Amino acid sequence: MALITDLYLRVVETLNHDEDGQGLAEYALILALIAIVAIVALIFLGGQTSKILSTVGNSV
Repeated sequence: MALITDLYLRVVETLNHDEDGQGLAEYALILALIAIVAIVALIFLGGQTSKILSTVGNSV
C-alpha cells in the first residue's frame, strides 16, 4: 500500500509542476509584440488620424 501511495504522490507532484515563469515570459513577449505593432500603426496612421479628428472637431 505504501508503494501505491508513494507512486500516486510522485504522479501528482509531476502533474502539478510549476510553470509560471514560462507563462510569464510568453505573456511578456505577446505584450511586447502588441506594443510594437501599436507604435508602428501610430507612426504610419498618426497623421491621417490627426487630420480626421481635426475635421470632426471643426465640424462640431
